Amino acid sequence: MDAEHLVDVIRGRMVESEHWGHIAVVNSAGELLYSNGNPDKVVFARSSMKPLQAIPIVETGAADSFQLEPADLSLACASHNGENQHTDRVKEILSKLGLTTDSLKCGTHPPRWQETYEKLMRSGAEITAVYNNCSGKHSGMLATTIHMGESVEDYYKTDHPVQQRILEVISDITETPVENIEIGIDGCGVPVHGIPLKNLALGFAKMANPTSFPAKRKEAIERVTSAMMEVPEMVGGTNRFCSDFMRIEEGQMFGKAGAEGVYCIGDLKSGLGIALKIEDGAGRATSPVAVEVLHQLKLISKEQNELLNEYHYPNLKNAREEIIGHLQPVFTLKNA
Repeated sequence: MDAEHLVDVIRGRMVESEHWGHIAVVNSAGELLYSNGNPDKVVFARSSMKPLQAIPIVETGAADSFQLEPADLSLACASHNGENQHTDRVKEILSKLGLTTDSLKCGTHPPRWQETYEKLMRSGAEITAVYNNCSGKHSGMLATTIHMGESVEDYYKTDHPVQQRILEVISDITETPVENIEIGIDGCGVPVHGIPLKNLALGFAKMANPTSFPAKRKEAIERVTSAMMEVPEMVGGTNRFCSDFMRIEEGQMFGKAGAEGVYCIGDLKSGLGIALKIEDGAGRATSPVAVEVLHQLKLISKEQNELLNEYHYPNLKNAREEIIGHLQPVFTLKNA
């Protein structure tokens, strides 16, 4: 099946561009309920996989050993802005581990938060790995590494025990055999996992309703997802869909963006998992699709929908900050 038309980009009165893609809605029993495009399409989950990658932090005992708080676990799931609230906490975690910023193997890039970037430029300070949007995830990986007495220098490599534990978790929760998981390298240097979109949705459904797992895994899942919903500002930051969405949902849903147009949601009330992939990789189209799916499934109230309006129909602005267009979801969910 080919990708389907999901979003129009409207400038003035004309459709200037279109975003096509794929959607899968699955329950925790593994039933595909709704889909658009190809739910069997194998996609790299990118940062949408971070909540699953954080589970071994709890399961190994590292979270308790280093007295990690919910905000720390939420940060381990983050693609953060690089605001002070994020970078200060990364430094605190590293301090608990007896490590320094040099231990982070995620590489560097300018912080997403413009105010932080401008402050760094004015001061002449070095842009270190703590500003990488994945530094929280890497700090969590280092926590398990130290707790388990494993080598720190190569924790990011595919054959390291840290990454092998993560691979086992992903295989189990998404019901995808290890040998069927495609492995690539993510932007921050660690393995990235390619699985069918419907299995990615299943993973989020089973995290939303983890009753089928043994007690240890169930507890770890609940601690990670609860942390994301309790401290959503750690997952993204100011003016970020992940953070604003979870704050508005008030403990009912958790969501995580992934690069190249991926977004995933787990709904605790219904036990549904939602995964979407924008074919051209455009992240700007993910929030309109995500909110529209929730709207069509009647999982959000009218008031919540209104609060998410800026993400449902994002405005296009020119260099003068004038609104000159918007994005418009145009699909209807298809019963699978």
